[in-house]
Amino acid sequence: MIHVQAYFDDTTNTVSYLVEDTATQQAVLIDPVLDYEPNRAALQTLSVDAILKDVHARGLTLTWVLDTHVHADHLSAADYVRKETGAKIGIGAKITQVQKLFGPVFNAKDVCANGTVFDALLEEGDELPFGSTAIKVLHTPGHTPACVTYVIEDAAFVGDTLFMPDYGTARADFPGGDARTLYQSIQKILSLPPATRIFVGHDYLPKDRSTIAWESTVAKQTASNVHISGSDEDAFVTMREARDETLAAPRLILPSLQVNIRAGALPPPEQDGHTYLKLPINQL
Repeated sequence: MIHVQAYFDDTTNTVSYLVEDTATQQAVLIDPVLDYEPNRAALQTLSVDAILKDVHARGLTLTWVLDTHVHADHLSAADYVRKETGAKIGIGAKITQVQKLFGPVFNAKDVCANGTVFDALLEEGDELPFGSTAIKVLHTPGHTPACVTYVIEDAAFVGDTLFMPDYGTARADFPGGDARTLYQSIQKILSLPPATRIFVGHDYLPKDRSTIAWESTVAKQTASNVHISGSDEDAFVTMREARDETLAAPRLILPSLQVNIRAGALPPPEQDGHTYLKLPINQL
C-alpha cells in the first residue's frame, strides 16, 4: 500500500509528490522544485527542505527522486535531494535528445548528451524496485520527447501530459514536442484501469474553480477532460496546435532548461569562482 502526499508550489503552480510504501517506509519524491527568483537570480531550497523535513519526521528512507521530464517552468531540485539524502535520480531515457538539443543553445560544454548526470535512464516497461512494490514506467512523449509517467500500484504520476479535467492537456510546441504524439500518449494513460488515480504536475485554477486540485482518475479524465473527451486524434491535434500558437514561453524557461538538463545542478563556476546562468539571444 502506498501513501501519497502532495506539495503545491504557488510560484510555479507545480505539484511535487512524496510517495511512501507504508510496508517498508521507503519513499520516492517526484518533481521537486528548486526555488528561483529571476529578478535577483536568487536560489533557495525552502520548498524542497519542507518536504525533506517531512521525510525525516516520518522516519522515511528516500530511495528515488524522479523527474517526469525536463521541466521548462521550474528548476528541478533533484540534484539537491540526491546530495542531501543519497537518493538516486531517475528520468526518461530520451533526456539524451533534450540534452543534445539544448546543450548547444546554452553553449554548455560540460553537458554530455548521454544522460550520465542522472542515475537511471528509464524506458517504456522498466520497473524500479520500491519497497514492497515497484514503480512502472510508461514513455508518454508529446509535451517533450523525454516525458514519462510513473505508475505505482493504483496511482499514475503523469507530469504535464494531463492536467485536471477542467483544464485539459499539456502544450506540445516545445522543441521535440508533437501534438499527435501527445494524443497517443494520453490514450496510453487512459488505457489504465478506470479507477487508477491520476496525479498531475500542475494546476492553474480555471475561472470556474476556486480550489487548487491535483488528483483525478482515468474514468474522470476519459469522461470530462475538456481537451480529450469526445475528441478524436485529428480534432485534438487541430485544437492543440491552434491553442499552442497563442501561448507565451514559460517565465522560467531559460534558467530551467540549462539547470534541468544537468539533473538540477548548476553550471560549473567560471574563472572568478561564481556560477552564471545564460540568456542566449534569439535562440528559442
